[in-house]
Amino acid sequence: MVTGGAGFIGSHIAQAYVDAGHEVLVLDNLSSGKEENVPKNAKLVFGEIQSDTAVEAIRTFRPEVINHHAAQINVRKSVEDPAFDAQANIIGSLNLLEAARKNGTRKIIFASSGGAGYGEQEYFPADEKHPLRPVSPYGVAKVSVENYLHYYKVQYGLEHTALRYSNVYGPRQDPFGEAGVVAIFCTRLLRGQTAVINGDGEQTRDYVYVGDVVRANIEALTRGDGLSINIGTAMEADVNELFRKLRDLSGNAQDEIHGPGMPGEQRRSVIDNRLAYDELGWYPNMLLDDGLSLTLAYFREKVKALSS
Repeated sequence: MVTGGAGFIGSHIAQAYVDAGHEVLVLDNLSSGKEENVPKNAKLVFGEIQSDTAVEAIRTFRPEVINHHAAQINVRKSVEDPAFDAQANIIGSLNLLEAARKNGTRKIIFASSGGAGYGEQEYFPADEKHPLRPVSPYGVAKVSVENYLHYYKVQYGLEHTALRYSNVYGPRQDPFGEAGVVAIFCTRLLRGQTAVINGDGEQTRDYVYVGDVVRANIEALTRGDGLSINIGTAMEADVNELFRKLRDLSGNAQDEIHGPGMPGEQRRSVIDNRLAYDELGWYPNMLLDDGLSLTLAYFREKVKALSS
């Protein structure tokens, strides 16, 4: 079962599971996900993770593994309304965990955060032993669910792997949200619209391609039990560099335009991936330039289709 399986990352994972021969059920409220993203051979159940619909889906489908990607992902929204964020990201996750342990689920694979969870880093790149000091309710929720996963393992024997993603990018990313700067830049540059860089653009992130993230989720089906594992490239790129690469690839000649910085935005975020190699046999294959080129090609087709 893949929660959020109609969304950006979840739909790629659901497709990979189907391709590997697994029976897959997708649970999604389609608030940001799209029905067209759901694999043809997967079953879609429309509903919220904090609802009785989710409980009934688990009771009837009885998944061996729940891959949990459904979430409220807007960090700014979490700051504006912490209770709303907690209802979706903490209470919703608990609803799944309770149903899972009552209906024979073997394992939870949880989409956690290697940026929001660590907060302002003390050292770079951050490994899994770095202190967890989230500076947003969104980050607090991710850390909280990891703690609940540990409790459910100790108390009920429900296995888990938490994958702490860095900044995931690639095809199907939402260009209208606040989390996907690559998708936003791609769409605006291809449409000839102004792409604005927040602040001085020297804030850095660790950009990992969605195809690499999918491979981690395949390995986590049978490996990484009881662990929280970083999934990133261990390499930093600043937003100015990202903009220039995409501008050149798109053929747009826009000058760099800087807007105000975002309050509370982390200055540097990059995570170590040695544990992923040791425990999952995973390392990132996609170079940033190649991943950006593939992502831009996807958005070029989307823009072309919308304008025709």
